[in-house]
Amino acid sequence: MDPRLAEIFPPLGIRITCGPLELRGIGDTEVLALLDVVRGGIHQPDRMPFCFPWTDASADDLPINYIQWWSRGIATWNKDAWSLDLCALWEGEVVGVQGVATQDFLTFRFGETGSWLGQRFQRRGIGFAMRQALCAFLFDHLDFEFITSAAFTDNPASLRVSEKLGYRDNGISWSKPRGTRAVTRRLLLLPEDFVRGEPIAVEGVPALRRFIGLDR
Repeated sequence: MDPRLAEIFPPLGIRITCGPLELRGIGDTEVLALLDVVRGGIHQPDRMPFCFPWTDASADDLPINYIQWWSRGIATWNKDAWSLDLCALWEGEVVGVQGVATQDFLTFRFGETGSWLGQRFQRRGIGFAMRQALCAFLFDHLDFEFITSAAFTDNPASLRVSEKLGYRDNGISWSKPRGTRAVTRRLLLLPEDFVRGEPIAVEGVPALRRFIGLDR
């Protein structure tokens, strides 16, 4: 990626590393690699782990839908409602996405994490490492005061990650991703409850802090 793009849009310049894990801004190279992972499958066809069932798109529609999601993240970015989505690599191989979405962050100082991981990379502890690294980044470098997450009650893998990291229950909600009711457990993580792992190394933080209004 041309570094001049990260100067204009600092989320592209973020890089978080911890052992075999790397989280980095999603440029054109990353989005094409992620599309290949999506095509390889994220979940079983009879399950839908996402409130918006984007993986139900046809093989013909999926590529343009994914490119539109990526470009929309840049086009709609603003300080009142921003998302930071990072490409996850494990031992140098693209495996999925880990992100956080905020609303009025400078007032509320929190965001909700979300992620997905290619099926062939699941059950190896990668999803846990992805969220642990991002939470450390949010607390230590972006001044988050708490972090939320959510998962359907029939998604035990995601709920186990939350429990192992120190999240506590924060109520339930409902949605209908495929037209039928699904129950969601909402979760809350405070800095004092966060179960930390190995230290993370980061790049691109000062520019991002200025971009979201933390340092003026």
